[in-house]
Amino acid sequence: MSDPATPIPASVESGLPDKRQVAASFSRAAASYDAVAELQRAVGNALIERLPTGLQPSCWLDLGSGTGYFSRTLASRFPASEGLALDIAEGMLRHARPLGGAAAFVAGDAEYLPLRGESVGLIFSSLALQWCEDFAAVLREAARVLRPGGIFAFSSLCNGTLQELRDSWQTVDGFAHVNRFRSFETYQQLCASSGLGLVGLDVQPQVLHFPELRQLSGELKALGAHNLNPGRPGGLTGRARIRALIDAYERFRTPSGLPATYQVVYGVLRKESS
Repeated sequence: MSDPATPIPASVESGLPDKRQVAASFSRAAASYDAVAELQRAVGNALIERLPTGLQPSCWLDLGSGTGYFSRTLASRFPASEGLALDIAEGMLRHARPLGGAAAFVAGDAEYLPLRGESVGLIFSSLALQWCEDFAAVLREAARVLRPGGIFAFSSLCNGTLQELRDSWQTVDGFAHVNRFRSFETYQQLCASSGLGLVGLDVQPQVLHFPELRQLSGELKALGAHNLNPGRPGGLTGRARIRALIDAYERFRTPSGLPATYQVVYGVLRKESS
């Protein structure tokens, strides 16, 4: 990720959030994140299981490392390897650094990695890259910093995520209350044209259930993943609109509770040997 002086472009044209707002939001959520990160742990563990058998990188990068949970997992899995943890949110790095797991904790941007070429054997990134406006740039940077034969393993989110919440808000007003994500077809196209060899790419729905809507809203806030859309409504949401939203969401209730569906993209790519 970039030097702090490197400009971070806004993401208004794509409909994705401005990364300054993303960094600030996740920094604020550092202390509360792990307590509500059930989905994040499940997805990251599933991504770990997709790593190629026999992989033994001499250096790995946890890209979008957050609280460092998976930096510590990678350190345990590859005890002889040097690890780097990199995140755009300074608050997350401050939280993670005392807990260890990586040799260095670096603030930066996945689209502008502050690493020399062919310097890492594994890039691991779980549920971070959905916040990047230019995923093609992420892939170019991955190709640049990976050693020949190195692996780029990522999980992300695509459109259809939190569709129940999006549909419920549509019955209330026309504002963008739910974060937008790129399509799975876009992931397919960009990975295919990246120059990296495709080991696997698929999308898997993950459904969480909540007893009431306020639990879902509280979890999103605690994760730092609440509405960051450009064009989102400002100010407080009135009681009548919240009541209308709750009524609309109740249409989706199942015996397990109110569903919240995440469309999770898993990708594993390899830099071909020279």
